[in-house]
Amino acid sequence: MMNLPRQALTLVVLASLLLFGVADAQAAQAKAAFDPDKMADMSDFDPNKPVIPTGDTIKIAVVASFSGPAAVVGQIYFISVQWAAHDINKRGGIMVDGKRKLVEVIKANHASQPAETKKVAERMVLQEKVNVLWGTDGSHLMKIINQVADKYKVIAQSASALSDELYDTTNFSRYSFMSSFSTEQIGRAIGFYYGKIRKKEKKFYILGQDYLFGHSLADGFKKGLKEYYPEATLLGEDYHPLFMKDFAPYLQKIKASGAEVIFTGDWIPDAENLLVQARQMGIKLPFANLFLDEPNMLHRVGVDGTTGLVHVSQYGAEGGAFKTPGQIKAYKAWNTLWKTKWGPPYNTRLYEHGTGNIGSYIQQTYWLLSVIERAGSTDPEKIIKVWENDSYQLLNGKVLTMRSCDHKAIQDLHVEEYVPPAKQRESFNIPPYFWYEGTSSVGPSVAIPARYVLPKMDKSLARCKDKSEAGE
Repeated sequence: MMNLPRQALTLVVLASLLLFGVADAQAAQAKAAFDPDKMADMSDFDPNKPVIPTGDTIKIAVVASFSGPAAVVGQIYFISVQWAAHDINKRGGIMVDGKRKLVEVIKANHASQPAETKKVAERMVLQEKVNVLWGTDGSHLMKIINQVADKYKVIAQSASALSDELYDTTNFSRYSFMSSFSTEQIGRAIGFYYGKIRKKEKKFYILGQDYLFGHSLADGFKKGLKEYYPEATLLGEDYHPLFMKDFAPYLQKIKASGAEVIFTGDWIPDAENLLVQARQMGIKLPFANLFLDEPNMLHRVGVDGTTGLVHVSQYGAEGGAFKTPGQIKAYKAWNTLWKTKWGPPYNTRLYEHGTGNIGSYIQQTYWLLSVIERAGSTDPEKIIKVWENDSYQLLNGKVLTMRSCDHKAIQDLHVEEYVPPAKQRESFNIPPYFWYEGTSSVGPSVAIPARYVLPKMDKSLARCKDKSEAGE
């Protein structure tokens, strides 16, 4: 890059602020970044035989479902966090509190049960002496984790629980950070996509899971339609219990409504049952979705049944997923192990690529570890000081900025259209030029700039009273 005079550089920054807004200018100046050139040799990584250090370590408890109907979610979280920890440990660990320490990942099974969540989170803090509670599948469960973190003054990272209410004036804890996208961002992104980019379908129906996340996501989508697609019509909304087996009554109602698109945030196993049963009933409507991306599920439905799915992603990329040698290197490190080393359950298609949500969970964990490294300590107060208003560039080039007043991540999102294998090279832009042969997958992807989908801010939270949504 050519060197610019200080005055010229100032003009460039000011121009960025004027043209793109504060949120986009923040994204151009990350304080830290993941560097694939510094990755260790990962050839010995095996999630079924993890190398777990002991002794004086940096301890991260992955609080999740490791049993019950959502056990696969715990598997996903564990391989993601353990991958980042293994890499950092192979590099020699992190210098904190005057010592170089390795990262220890501990499974903490809450089995999708609120009472067990409180019990296991407290055990992790009081007995295992963990430094971080990383979670989780279920915003109602993350709320409990945050309460434990607040009570015992331990850092919590919400990497996969997405409800905005977790960080409102009632539930906010200064010890918890939402490094993922959130429900209103997701809903507004889909509204923006259909109203400002696609401009075709106008009739929508919401079907969601009947708990905090499902309702919060629906509220975000309704706000997105009102804001960006006022001519659209919402024909109905229904909510079902978690871990449903029979979606027929809901699907029949949707079919009769005349809807053109079904909006859902259902996650597995509900996501799989919903999509499979819809196609078995002859309902070919597209789903605008968040978690209908699990490849084993998609292969059950096949190419025709998955073509046209519209997926909002926090780890997408327009113009091809692989733009740099470093991105290709990191991808091949994962994919080669999947092909040659890993056994069940990590040898299924779900784990083939290490991108999508898994890629996001990995990179969010690297952000956490970068913050700890730059804090130079596992002291929660020092971690908080660094993470508030921090920014971090991910492997795919995207930048996350932590809004300081309510600990939510500002970020661009992507909306992806699922297409047959022959058209997937628009996204999978290296050989073999497709993600999967037996199902549709990511093709065209469009970025939704952060300024259009800034996280919801509760202005009644005293810390945010005089702040803009960009955090200024």
